[in-house]
Amino acid sequence: MGANGDRYTHGHHESVLRSHQWRTARNSAGFLLPYLASGQRLLDVGCGPGTITAELAGLVAPGLTIGIDLSADVIEVARDLPGPSPANLTFQVGDVYDLPFGDENFDVVYAHQVLQHLGRPVAALAEMRRVLRPSGVLAVRESDYGAFLWAPEDPRLSRWMQLYHEITRANHAEADAGRHLASWIRQAGFEAMEVTSSNWTFHTREERAWWGQLWADRVRHSGFARQGLEYGLTTTDELEEVADAFDAWALDDDGVFVVVHVEVVARR
Repeated sequence: MGANGDRYTHGHHESVLRSHQWRTARNSAGFLLPYLASGQRLLDVGCGPGTITAELAGLVAPGLTIGIDLSADVIEVARDLPGPSPANLTFQVGDVYDLPFGDENFDVVYAHQVLQHLGRPVAALAEMRRVLRPSGVLAVRESDYGAFLWAPEDPRLSRWMQLYHEITRANHAEADAGRHLASWIRQAGFEAMEVTSSNWTFHTREERAWWGQLWADRVRHSGFARQGLEYGLTTTDELEEVADAFDAWALDDDGVFVVVHVEVVARR
């Protein structure tokens, strides 16, 4: 359980960080890039290991970029990013419900796959709005698990999806956050907004190997597995069957997996 009362479904197992470290500004924040300009102050909420944050910092330099995450361990990973760190980039521990900044402090606030893990997403968005300057840009991207698709069909992967929803509901979170995103942002006090969508698609042999192994490891070892067992929603044998399904999918030349995201850009 985090200090803010939320429980992160994935936890911070190596397999989770492996996934997050793959993310770039291009594959996870492309919808935001046209709104960035040199000199802006940017806040990345729930920055994880900081790979996206570092790229965004380069695009707004010399404007200050700050990445925050509730996990001190993950912030340490972000601070140890390979290569030279941009001079305008800092990382710190922070709570999305109580951001450690004054009112109207940033030109841009960005959050990627954060709200889906929160019990109070509208409250978090209202706090992001508080630290935005007038006419500042909020950019949020959330996946929607219920809209994911894959082939070939496998009842074990269907059970994985069902189990994921059961665990997130037990954590008072919303796995299908994408479809609710515009509504949440409007409830938080934003009005004018642009709503788009984009996908991650895994199909080539290399893509299948990476995505399949990633989720096989998560199903066996991450917070998802621990919580499913703790809540009495699954068994070790069932988790192994689901992990085996991801391994099998990765080896199938006909395999495809599409991760659906909804994106919103809104002005304060």
